[in-house]
Amino acid sequence: MRRLNPDKLLLSKWTACAPQNREKHFLVTELFCNEDGSVQQLELQATLTKRSERLDWQALQDEQRWLMGWK
Repeated sequence: MRRLNPDKLLLSKWTACAPQNREKHFLVTELFCNEDGSVQQLELQATLTKRSERLDWQALQDEQRWLMGWK
């Protein structure tokens, strides 16, 4: 499991290991924080279709689903 700093995720690039609907490359477009200011969720946007998806930031640590950068 890779270590991620949730504060540095904004505008980071990710590649889906099992692309669906030809959506392979994603960009983190927004971070959602709690009242303490710590990141809880993020919004990933597919670069091809501009479809957005909201998920917990810890999901990006799963190397079976996500690769850091665009591959």
